[in-house]
Amino acid sequence: MTVIVELLRVAHGGAVVGRSEDKVIFVTGGLPGETVAVEITQQTKRFDRGHVVEVLAPSPGRVTPPCPIADRCGGCDWQHATPELQLELKSAVVAEQLQRLAGIEWQGHVVSVGPSLGWRTRMRYAVDEEGRVGLRARRSHVVVPLPAQGCLVAAPGPEVSELAALGRGADELQVVSSADGITVLADNRLVRGPRLVHEDAAGHRFAVESDGFWQVHPRAAEVLTDAVVAGLRPSAGETALDLYCGVGLFAAPLVDAGCKVLGIEGSRSAIARARTNVPEARFIAGPMEKHLDSLPSQADIVVLDPPRKGAGASVVKRIAALGPRGIAYVACDPSALARDLATFSTVGYHPVSIEAFDLFPMTHHVECVAILGRCDPDDEK
Repeated sequence: MTVIVELLRVAHGGAVVGRSEDKVIFVTGGLPGETVAVEITQQTKRFDRGHVVEVLAPSPGRVTPPCPIADRCGGCDWQHATPELQLELKSAVVAEQLQRLAGIEWQGHVVSVGPSLGWRTRMRYAVDEEGRVGLRARRSHVVVPLPAQGCLVAAPGPEVSELAALGRGADELQVVSSADGITVLADNRLVRGPRLVHEDAAGHRFAVESDGFWQVHPRAAEVLTDAVVAGLRPSAGETALDLYCGVGLFAAPLVDAGCKVLGIEGSRSAIARARTNVPEARFIAGPMEKHLDSLPSQADIVVLDPPRKGAGASVVKRIAALGPRGIAYVACDPSALARDLATFSTVGYHPVSIEAFDLFPMTHHVECVAILGRCDPDDEK
């Protein structure tokens, strides 16, 4: 079924909201202000989903996507928008999520940190039954084969034909670009390069498992550590917590500032690396929720970098009970950030600043850093 829709506003998740016969439609491939023909792909009682099949009245911010499979691949959301409009759309999403879920009126803007193409240093490709390497379509397991030029947001790596040869017989390929060169894993089996790689940030070199977690944008680690350190202003002798610490990215500059640091992370392999990356800190391996009793009775500053779902009420309340003077919350999902900020507000902590960075150009994802303290709610911004 195809309907004509006037698109109204951007929604979280890379879609634009429209209405047809008083029913909300979440539309991909469109831009606010456009009139488009939409093919309905999913119908529910409350809303429908669809994608643009024809643009009848385009937005001034519409451009031709640089990638020929952008309308089918699930990797990118906004290749049809100018870089400037992409930042506006993401800023609107952050503001809407903070206002709706936390009652915070945010007047900030998402900041660009580099080019829109050739930035993603960690790629996960699927291999279809015919041996073609690609990316999965949006909300689907269908593999969309890569075009001849490969994925345009990926950092330089093997050509498509070489990827196909490396992935022969596998279901999945991981390609990692690091300070050590290119690593390729086929179904987690090493086929090229080192399994242990190194990344540079905050004046340190970090050892990371090639299939472990590290920020995918080459400037992300530096941008985020700078924002955290500038916001918290750590000083010698303070007790600092680095929660969901990974391989010790934030623990390192906190140690450099003279803090006594405790880090907690669910991945045992990441903690093993953290202990060698930042030997001056103490680390605990295990789920955050199960180690709340391992936290000290007091902390001066806390860095919180939870997974996409957020930290959750129990973690938030336990952190607040420690009475830190400052908390840095690093978030890869604005809705999770907003939900946790709403919980923080119930226990006396409010954001004194919220910054947002475009560390995932062409996609709907955005990274935020909120600095919280015991302050008057009127200081929120």
